[in-house]
Parts: sequence; C-alpha cells; structure tokens
Amino acid sequence: MKAMILAAGVGSRLRPLTETCPKALIDINGAPVLEIVIKRLVKAGCTEIIINVFHLAAMIVDFLRARENFGIRIEISRETELLDTGGGLKKAADFFDDGQPFFLHNVDVLSNIDLKEMYRYHAEKGALATLAVQTRQTGRYFLFDDRDRLCGWESVAENKKMLARTPQGNVARLAFNGIHLISPEIFAKMNETGVFSINQTYLRLASEGEKILAFHTDEYYWRDIGRLKSLEEIRQEAGKGAKGRWRDLERW
Repeated sequence: MKAMILAAGVGSRLRPLTETCPKALIDINGAPVLEIVIKRLVKAGCTEIIINVFHLAAMIVDFLRARENFGIRIEISRETELLDTGGGLKKAADFFDDGQPFFLHNVDVLSNIDLKEMYRYHAEKGALATLAVQTRQTGRYFLFDDRDRLCGWESVAENKKMLARTPQGNVARLAFNGIHLISPEIFAKMNETGVFSINQTYLRLASEGEKILAFHTDEYYWRDIGRLKSLEEIRQEAGKGAKGRWRDLERW
C-alpha cells in the first residue's frame, strides 16, 4: 500500500515556531508529528510513502535520512512553489503506479482513525475517493447526502454555499479531517493544472457523477496541530497525566 503525506506548507499559523522548523517536524512530547503520521500509515499497511516538501525542505530530508526512512521506501516530491493539495498530488502521480488505492494524509493531523477500516470501506463501496469526516464546528464544510455522497461545499466565514449536484434526501454538513483514500483512476480525471485544491477536483467530479464518499469518524480521536493553541492542547494531552484520548492515539 502507498501513501502521500502533504508536508509542503509554510505553517503560517504556527509562527514563530515554523520560522526555523518546518511544521512536519514540530515536536509532540518527544516525537515530530511527521514521525507519528508515518508510523500510523505503516501500521495501516503502507510500505511506500511520498512526501511533498517546500518550506525548510532540507531539514525534513535530513530527518528522514537520520531515521533511515523508518525502514520503508520514502520518496520526496520537491515543490519550487506551493502547489496546494491538488497540484501537489498531481505532481506526484507517477509514484502511484501499482493500480491500488492510496492514502493522502495531511502532516498536521493526529488521529486514531482506523485506517484499515477506512480502506476496507473504500474498496467495498467502489469509491473514487473517500474522505474522513466528522460532526464538529469549523469554518468550512463538505456537504453529503443521505447516501454519503459528496454533493457540495459551504464556507461559514464567507457565507457561501455551493451544490455540485442535486442531493439524494437530506444534506449533512461535515468537517473534513485531512485524510483521504483515493483510487488512482482519479489522475486520468484530473483536468485541473498548476496550483489547485483537491477539493476543487472532488466537487467537479461529484458534479459529473463520480462517487466521492464520506467515512464517518465521530468515534475517533482527531486533532489538527495547525494553530499554536491547538498544538499546546495536544502537548498537554500527550504529557504526564494525560487522559485516555492520547493513549488511544498511541495504540494505533
């Protein structure tokens, strides 16, 4: 199984920490977040991972070399400009040459989501892409219908809502958790070029009838370290006396 970790971002919301350290190497009580994500993917069955880099890229490369790539094949996709999630994935398309579904995982996401179960669900449903989502408050939502198929997008902050297609039944607003499972057939359907968000591709493909599905993760631990406040909260959870939520993460 293969995976891609999105680690090219400059981490602007984590400044000043990210002025001298890439977001991927931010420490969570003794372990860089990149290490945590890699080990989670390896436990799920991934043996080959590609990581896109841009900001302070040499530090990430040196870290991986020092850890001997954690005993698996790890490739680096260097970006000379930030390509966003869609552009970054498309640049790395040649890596996914085995015809099998692969994970796309944000580096700043920590969770104990059952990735093996997510993979099983994706294969069983015959999805083009499966998105880990949950019910929580956020500034932007994906919209899914009663069949758990993507049908739109909503930005609360911008007061914008877009339906990509007519939903079947009711519409649920769900927050995206930064973990995707994608079938490689998507590359032939990606007509977007340059710098673009994968969300743009998903919404267009949903409008064309492709199956972009929700994988519900309300029962799992999930945190985004992208802000200084949330980073501090996670470090406290991971420290001595932490309650069960962090220990749950460590079991995965």
